[in-house]
Amino acid sequence: MTGRRPIRSASPDGPRGRSRATRTAALSAGALVACASLAAGCGVVPGATGGSGDDGPITVMTWAPQDTGATNKPGMPALAQAYARSVNAQGGLGGRKLNVLTCNDHNDSVDAAKCARRAVKENAVAVVGSYSQHADSFFPVLEGARIPYIGGYGLTNTEFTSPLSYPVNGGQPALLAGLGSALADSCGPVTLVRPDTIAGDQLPPLLDAGLVTGGHERSHDQRAAEDATSYDDQSGQALAREGTGRAKAGCVVPVLGDRTGTFMDSFRRAREDHPGVRTATVLGSVDQTTVNASGGASGPYEGAYVTGWYPSVGDPAWDGLKKLIKEQAFGDNDVDAADAGVQTTWIAYTVFRQVVESLGDGEVSADTVRRALDDGLEVDTGGLTPDLRWTFADKLASVGFPRLVNAEVTLQVVREGRLVSAREGAVDTTRTLQNADVA
Repeated sequence: MTGRRPIRSASPDGPRGRSRATRTAALSAGALVACASLAAGCGVVPGATGGSGDDGPITVMTWAPQDTGATNKPGMPALAQAYARSVNAQGGLGGRKLNVLTCNDHNDSVDAAKCARRAVKENAVAVVGSYSQHADSFFPVLEGARIPYIGGYGLTNTEFTSPLSYPVNGGQPALLAGLGSALADSCGPVTLVRPDTIAGDQLPPLLDAGLVTGGHERSHDQRAAEDATSYDDQSGQALAREGTGRAKAGCVVPVLGDRTGTFMDSFRRAREDHPGVRTATVLGSVDQTTVNASGGASGPYEGAYVTGWYPSVGDPAWDGLKKLIKEQAFGDNDVDAADAGVQTTWIAYTVFRQVVESLGDGEVSADTVRRALDDGLEVDTGGLTPDLRWTFADKLASVGFPRLVNAEVTLQVVREGRLVSAREGAVDTTRTLQNADVA
């Protein structure tokens, strides 16, 4: 990718992050009440480990859905375990073994809460690099135990509001706002096809923010089951809105996670009478493997815009991740360096490592990890993101995203069956998101 940020080491032996003081974010009153209740019930301090001269293991958790009928992200916990093997082979973090727990949330609110309760029970000092759309179920548990959530996938608005959340990307808000901006000039009517879920309900105003900023009308919001095996009806409905005789052909934007490919199979058949209609989506719903499987240059994604969070997988900034996969996850097809979930998990563990290094020989606990982050630790991700630092006074706090500190997205396009950069460098969606109606 051209126009990338300066490359710095993102390897397990990379530079240590430095702390500088900033105001500490206070937990909500509700979280404090939950914490008191949890402490009374358990009789322990969650996440306590390590300490001056203590070489005890550092326990963290990574969760993601697996083996479900909807979106699955098995590469995220698999990458976390590979990272632990690599770190422990080199002596651990500051001489302490890294113990990675994994959990399957099954795309289910009850199981998501169970994963969080297990993190509390097993004294995890953080949940790192995880994926779940059920923030309303797991965040109250983590907040009650004061366990930080580092580098979530960015599916829900709660990940950008909770004082215990430390996101490494702009999540769905940045992806959709950036996509809307890109489509505003080139599309006629825009139809968003998204899951009929609570997380899906948060998507339309974000895409619309980009469209409206570019002088375009708002999109049509079309709900769809996230675990359907066919989308013939939804494809027909989306195409019926495009009409004829318009100055610009319409665009259909499926954001259905793993089911985006299923939608496109139905859409390919339905669009024969609408050859001018284009498609666009976000990384995580589409990657190069998806494009290849759908027919490459002759498939339905040809000409489609795709927004992502990070540099393309060919960027040298990913060399550390690729080396880790080659050495510790070779032969595991779940761990793909091009997968946005795997990439996010790698960055999340890069953050966590620098947090632990900043603590030196001191105690490593949920409280000390959180305080290091809240006290202004600035994390270098080796050029994969801007330097990350979390406060509650950032530019997007006024529109309800106080934890969104990285609003950059990259814009790619499918040309001749390959995902290539459509624009040099990254696009900052901060100003667009400031106009989003997410109340």
